[in-house]
Amino acid sequence: MNRDSARTRVVLALLLLTSFTLVTLDFRGRDDGPLNGLRGAAAAIFGPVETATAAVVRPIRGFVDDVRGFGEADDELARLRAENAELRGELRTSELARARAAELDKLLGLAGRGQYKVLPARVVAVGTEQGFEWTATIDAGSGDGIKPDMTVLNGDGLVGRVKRVGPTTATILLAVDPTSSVGARLERSLQIGVVTGRGKRALTLELLDPQTRVRKGDRLVTFGSQGSTPFVPGVPIGAVADVQQTPGALTRTATVAPYVSFTALDLVGVVVEPPREDPRDAVLPPRPRGSQ
Repeated sequence: MNRDSARTRVVLALLLLTSFTLVTLDFRGRDDGPLNGLRGAAAAIFGPVETATAAVVRPIRGFVDDVRGFGEADDELARLRAENAELRGELRTSELARARAAELDKLLGLAGRGQYKVLPARVVAVGTEQGFEWTATIDAGSGDGIKPDMTVLNGDGLVGRVKRVGPTTATILLAVDPTSSVGARLERSLQIGVVTGRGKRALTLELLDPQTRVRKGDRLVTFGSQGSTPFVPGVPIGAVADVQQTPGALTRTATVAPYVSFTALDLVGVVVEPPREDPRDAVLPPRPRGSQ
């Protein structure tokens, strides 16, 4: 064995033994006595080594702390994102609830003016069914007292009529469907005609009297009697948007812009009991100031 290596190992062993001894005595804690000098000498010898070791270990410990901090920051960010998503969901829910409450108020107001007894229902689907282009499905059916050919409206006016009924749902044929025909009456003049659907385009009005004076802005309501089906009287349909001049024709034709937005249906009312008297024009909204 190399003598220098053996000597080095002995010196290291003595240093370690001395260090452990001093540490033990230091814990026993006497600030005065003969060991104070030894502690000072050991500090002088091992102090530079401790300083160098701390300089190496400190960046590693800082890196570990930083990594731990990054993990905590990620957890906090995830928690904040979850809270944000929850708050957004609650906001959307409350906004939808407020919108439906406003629609219900408008629906009940229209039903009250027309003396219609209505059953509120929500539109759950819109689409085509068995040859009909424009239909809607509501979440109420025969179990709720709904029958075919009942009038359907919302807070703006005529939506359509019940076409098919199931135990818990019903299919509504919308007034804009090309197969839909509605008896209509002009406001004030009492002239009658038929309104038919044109899909995405506006409704078409054909007046029975070709000599009837009709102008842009004239308003229409459903024509019928208190017990008539499929449409009860007095429900707002829309306003004349354009009049076609057709000399010699047996009828007069006009284009009608509906009051109801058929692409944004949500809350509707099924008229389960017609009015006792014809409301005539009472359900129409007030005319804007300055209009004739």
